[in-house]
Amino acid sequence: MIIGITGPIASGKTILSEMLVMMGFMRFSLSGEVREEAKKLGLPIERVALQNLGNEMRLKHGREFWAKRVIVKMQKDKNYVIEGIRNPGEVEEFRKIRNFILIGIDAPIEQRLQWIISRNKDSDPKTFEGVKVIDSRDRGFGENESGQQSDACYQMADAYILNNTDFRDLREKIEKVINELGC
Repeated sequence: MIIGITGPIASGKTILSEMLVMMGFMRFSLSGEVREEAKKLGLPIERVALQNLGNEMRLKHGREFWAKRVIVKMQKDKNYVIEGIRNPGEVEEFRKIRNFILIGIDAPIEQRLQWIISRNKDSDPKTFEGVKVIDSRDRGFGENESGQQSDACYQMADAYILNNTDFRDLREKIEKVINELGC
C-alpha cells in the first residue's frame, strides 16, 4: 500500500507520516527530495529557494518529476508513505501504482501558526502574515500548473483529516482513517 499525504504547512503531515512509519511503512518526503537536489546544486536550504527549485524541475521535466524520482526508489513488497505531495501531476503519477491512497490533512491557520512558532524551524514564518504568504503560494495562488498546487491535490484526496483540536484527537482521527482505508 502507498499512502500519499497532502496539506498546508504545519497541518499535521509529519505526524501522520510518523504514525504510518510506526505501523511499518517506509517514508519518503517530496520536500526531502527537493532538499537533496538543492544540496547537489549548492542552493540554499530555504523555503522559497526550495519551492522555486521544485517548480523549476517540474517545469523542465514534467509535473510528475518528483513522484517519478521517488517511485524508482520503491520496492514492490513494501508499504510506503509519501509526505508533502504538492502538485496534481505527482498525484496522477502515484495513482498509476496499484493501492495508492491520498490523504488530505488540514488545520485552521491560527492553530498552524501556533504550531509553527512552537516547532521553531529557522525557515518557518513567525507571524500570521508570514504564514498567509506561504499558504497562498503553497495552495497555488499565482502559481502555474507546474508550481505548488496543494489545494488542487487536497481536492483529489480519497480521505480527509481536520486537525483542529489537540494531539490526542488528531491521533484518534488518523487511526480512524487508517482503519477505514484498511492499512
